[in-house]
Amino acid sequence: MNEVDVLRLVVSLIFIVMLILACAWITRRAGWLRTGGQQAIKVVSSQSLGAKAYVALVEVEDARLVLGITGTQISLLHTLPPAQPGTPSVQAVTPAPGFAATLSKIMKGR
Repeated sequence: MNEVDVLRLVVSLIFIVMLILACAWITRRAGWLRTGGQQAIKVVSSQSLGAKAYVALVEVEDARLVLGITGTQISLLHTLPPAQPGTPSVQAVTPAPGFAATLSKIMKGR
């Protein structure tokens, strides 16, 4: 192997590593990779109020919190008692589909 072949090999390996890192970053930023396991904090509902302002209903252990969320801070607006198991108060957010389902949806759109 001469110097040109070694240089080509090194550049190819660097390109492949950069491509893998870019794909991981895009997947993370787009939210395609989410775990559906049991979580201590659960976002029940959220409503956009503007460009960077939201109101969210969050369940944490034995309380439901109404949070005001902006680009710079999160404020507690109200604390509610825990939801009763038999009474559906707010429709829960459906979990994100898995990676395979998202990938097949994207591939069908081409």
